[in-house]
Amino acid sequence: MTSLKINGKVHDVDLSPDTPLLWTLRDELGYTGTKFGCGMALCGACTVHVDGQPVRSCVTPVSAVGGKPVRTIESMASDPVGKAVQDAWVELGVAQCGYCQAGQIMTATALLKSNPKPTDEEIVAGMSGNLCRCGAYQRINAAVRLASQRLQGNRTGAKA
Repeated sequence: MTSLKINGKVHDVDLSPDTPLLWTLRDELGYTGTKFGCGMALCGACTVHVDGQPVRSCVTPVSAVGGKPVRTIESMASDPVGKAVQDAWVELGVAQCGYCQAGQIMTATALLKSNPKPTDEEIVAGMSGNLCRCGAYQRINAAVRLASQRLQGNRTGAKA
């Protein structure tokens, strides 16, 4: 039995210790916002925060997480930085198909928490491990920039 703290709620799961966190979240606990993309930690669709750090849940065994707080896309609206990122995403119409967006938002939120005022180059580098098959990278980067500006108190922000 493993005890997990997901989005502030404790869940006890009886799974093999090597079960990927992704499948625990989706299949066992119903947190379906986290997506399966590649299964090899290459695309970022499965990104969640574990103890405040972005991790690829498709390759993270549930045994590596026990006791550490896990945050998924479902909790980002209650996080001030996550909310700013989501609002910027909506305002700039970032999503096309939307499949990668949960992982993109989780990565962007972690980036802004570790670096509240990233340069354009730091945004590109920080987001580089997340793939978008639709090619919305310019809008993604603009949304990260806008969220950063909004969090710094600049209400006008930047357009894509």
